[in-house]
Amino acid sequence: MPIEPLASVPPRGIVKSVEPGSIAARAGVSAGWSLVTVNGVSIPDILAYRRELSIGTAQLTFGGPDGQAVSFSVSWEDPGLEFEDVIFDGINLCANQCEFCYVHQMPKGFRKSLYLMDDDFRTSFLYGSFVTLTNLTEQDVCRILDENLSPLYVSVHTTNSDLRDTMMKPLSGKVKDPKSLRIREMIERLHEIDLYSQMVLVPGRNDGVELEESLQYLSSRKNVLAVAIVPVGLTDHRINLPDIRTYEAREAQNIIERVERFQEVMKAERQSRFVYLSDEFYLVAGVQVPPTISYDGFPMLENGVGMVRDFLDEPLGEPPVIYEGPQRVLLITGKLFYPVLSEAVKPLEFVEGLELEVRCLENNTFGAVTTVAGLLAGRDILKQVDPGEADLLLLSPNMVRYGTEICLDEISLDQLREELRMEVAIGGTTLGKLGQQVLHGTKIATGPSFGFSNHALKEASQQH
Repeated sequence: MPIEPLASVPPRGIVKSVEPGSIAARAGVSAGWSLVTVNGVSIPDILAYRRELSIGTAQLTFGGPDGQAVSFSVSWEDPGLEFEDVIFDGINLCANQCEFCYVHQMPKGFRKSLYLMDDDFRTSFLYGSFVTLTNLTEQDVCRILDENLSPLYVSVHTTNSDLRDTMMKPLSGKVKDPKSLRIREMIERLHEIDLYSQMVLVPGRNDGVELEESLQYLSSRKNVLAVAIVPVGLTDHRINLPDIRTYEAREAQNIIERVERFQEVMKAERQSRFVYLSDEFYLVAGVQVPPTISYDGFPMLENGVGMVRDFLDEPLGEPPVIYEGPQRVLLITGKLFYPVLSEAVKPLEFVEGLELEVRCLENNTFGAVTTVAGLLAGRDILKQVDPGEADLLLLSPNMVRYGTEICLDEISLDQLREELRMEVAIGGTTLGKLGQQVLHGTKIATGPSFGFSNHALKEASQQH
């Protein structure tokens, strides 16, 4: 396993860490090195890497930052490597200019990842991100089928191809194969692959009869397992974009009624409701979210479908006989969830010694039209919460980047603690856990949560 010079190492497959004592470590590979080839083939992603290793015997070549190279073989052995990213050759970007795309409405100054228009079938398979399929090549389709990359998550929006083209505006210079634009043909070509689909509804565009016809087609395909329907999300930063508005209460109610009728048919034909509405439709319409049984196990939870019901299903526990928690507790949320949260925590108002306030924050970052808690930024908190006015501030778990304590605008919880002179923590993902935090403070831990609006941004994921 000699180390030799390497003329040019592609900047892909960057090693994040090497397990001590592993064959890669013994060969001299360390963090920062690049994977050059496996079995003489350039490797585009972690899926191809695992595929080559699964053959049994593999020859791996790595390049170091100073141009050195090393090769070694493995035989049914884990090389002991962790990579910086799962995609080595760069994310496949969106080939459309959708009139409702959230990325096109983003204010400036956020981290670069929020402006990345990921439309990669590989991240769809690995992480459940939604893709349009419009940038697929024939080779991509063959790979999906050959490697059985199932399930995939597909942004359908409508099965009317002409309407879909009008709404999504595919860019001829980025579409690699015209066949990829015909959504019905793509779904049928991928008949061996399980598909979860979503439809972003725009008032007067792909709802009404168009919605019903799309659902009729999707339900006729056995490989389409479920459909999530979400309303278009808007900001005050729509520049040089078509005029689009959000749903009004009566329109949201109409969508609910249409979907409920279709669900009844599906229960008989598929033994599941098949199509599920995001929570926003119920909250905008001012109607109660459906019971747990209506979500059939919550197959689309991370797309904002059933999160309110999931939150409410774990009730508040019995209040303590003697209250010893923080005296002043402030819960903050967005306009959409505020009525639900206020009503849910009402019993805590009777705990002697507890001063509890639920505060609805206006979104100054994205604009007042943005009403979901998951898109409130740290700057919105600093502007609408006074220093020292509470002992404990609990944020919606959707307000921070998944697995971190960092808000959308890179403001950390530590910064909030320092500037607001109070304890700041991420609130529980269920009513029961949140209630325990209110009563007992930050010694009650909570785990990370996916964003309530993760159909809107890449990490909380953008609309395609």
